[in-house]
Amino acid sequence: MQKKLFTELGLSPELLKAVARVGYEEASPIQSEAIPVLLKGADVFGQSQTGSGKTAAFALPAIELVDPAIRATQVLILCPTRELAVQVAEEVSKLAFFKRGVRELPIYGGQSYERQFQGLQRGAHIVIGTPGRVMDHMDRGTLKLDQIKMVILDEADRMLDMGFIDDIKNVLSKMPPERQTVMFSATLPGPIQQLVKSFTRNPVNIRIQDQALTVPNIEQVYYELDRRAKVEVLCRLIDIEDIKFGLIFCATKMMVDELTEHLTARGYAADKLHGDMSQAMRERVMAKFRKRGLEFLVATDVAARGVDVDDIEVVFNYDLPQDSEDYVHRIGRTGRAGRSGKAITFVAGREIWKLQNIMRATKGKIHRARVPSADEVEQKRTSAFYDLIRDTLEGGDYRRHDELIDQLLDQGHTPTDIASALIHLAGGEKARPATEREPVANMTIPRREERPERRQDSAPESRVDPFKKKKRPAEAVAAESGDLSERIGKARNKRDRNAEVEPSKVSHEPGMVRLSMNTGRDHEISPGDVVGVIAGLAKIPKESIGAIRLLARTTYVDVGREHAPRVLEKLNGIKFKGRNLFISLAE
Repeated sequence: MQKKLFTELGLSPELLKAVARVGYEEASPIQSEAIPVLLKGADVFGQSQTGSGKTAAFALPAIELVDPAIRATQVLILCPTRELAVQVAEEVSKLAFFKRGVRELPIYGGQSYERQFQGLQRGAHIVIGTPGRVMDHMDRGTLKLDQIKMVILDEADRMLDMGFIDDIKNVLSKMPPERQTVMFSATLPGPIQQLVKSFTRNPVNIRIQDQALTVPNIEQVYYELDRRAKVEVLCRLIDIEDIKFGLIFCATKMMVDELTEHLTARGYAADKLHGDMSQAMRERVMAKFRKRGLEFLVATDVAARGVDVDDIEVVFNYDLPQDSEDYVHRIGRTGRAGRSGKAITFVAGREIWKLQNIMRATKGKIHRARVPSADEVEQKRTSAFYDLIRDTLEGGDYRRHDELIDQLLDQGHTPTDIASALIHLAGGEKARPATEREPVANMTIPRREERPERRQDSAPESRVDPFKKKKRPAEAVAAESGDLSERIGKARNKRDRNAEVEPSKVSHEPGMVRLSMNTGRDHEISPGDVVGVIAGLAKIPKESIGAIRLLARTTYVDVGREHAPRVLEKLNGIKFKGRNLFISLAE
């Protein structure tokens, strides 16, 4: 079908002004079809892909329907997850910006009842909520239904999958019979068809045809690899493609935790999102991700359902989704609003058959790609560094240091040697002997017992290199820490002589040493981040990490005495949560 301009859809001047303020010009297919029908008061069942613009398709007519003079709930929008409810509420707020007096209110589990009570008492015109919390307010009598003009089910198939079908029937059965009913769903299983028949009146069916089952702007590729090589390959792809903003899907909450620790330990700005996190924490993470305070968000399917960020560069399927619908929902997080996007899927072993089923169901092409080698990653970094130097020289935007360079020349150093030393100090020289690189094959990786012991240097150091980590010689580390046993002994003698030594600087566990880090709560770190960076980079068992105490700008952590020198060597000078990390013995 032909797309239309929003000015052709019959919207009021206030809403057209809000649409222009948000930046929309041309309506998407689902918006072009649904908005005129909904404005006429008809019931609608819409079927379209994720990211197609369906939120605005039902939100704009809902706002038009509201009478601000009536202090009562007039529109109810049901969403499957808290994240999606918040997302829809934000969209409604933007679109109602110039419609004076219209108030929206999200209600969902995990949020303060008191705030929701106050919002409902003030007369929220548009309530957006999850089925469980909506029923709770209905039972309490705090959500009145007698003035409801429109009820909307967003992502009805997902609510079915999550077991909300009985709750939905309960809510719909208590609505005024003359209300307008709107349902949107990506698929049309039997129970949803029955729901449409039972609770709508002569609905207009709007279906965006097969092209909408996948997203045409998305380049889709997959890599066949050994399960144990996933972290390594992920980091190589991030580095070689210079990805700055991405979403990574994992199958389980445990895998989300582990992968986030790995990425953080390697110097990436990454955080996690899953169901075990408190609602306040999830909202903080999402707010940070939307503001580009993170490079990568690692999430489970359910937790990421409400992630609505337009400029995500890449979606990684670190683990394959359960079915083709979940695959479509995942990759729909990128390539939004007419932008191009990319979806990268990791396939291990027999999972190739599962991927082929997804390709058949979505009628899309997912191309196989070759895992880049460590040499290719190094070459890309070197090339990028070369371009940076060349552009700086050609642009002339740098401070001259002729006097310093002349002094070095007078001492007999050649210009080439001086330039090479400066590049080395800047971190541009990062080539490593081939023997130190870990091989990653497209299909298989040698079994653990057949491989040489993994070295940390074998991993692509990504954000840690080239500008963040400068490895110091072992002699310098040894000199700084001195004889560890001797320094620990001095600290104990000092503690024995002075009982007023701050207790946070003394380890009370036998066999443990307390270390001090120059980062703390003010830098938004958690104990899990500390464990992740120590276990990930120093390669010591998590059991050897003891008590952790977070202060405002300092963190104290106990580690096993035998592992302390390695921790000092591996962590000093790396980039951690956006800061250069310095770690030392706490005396």
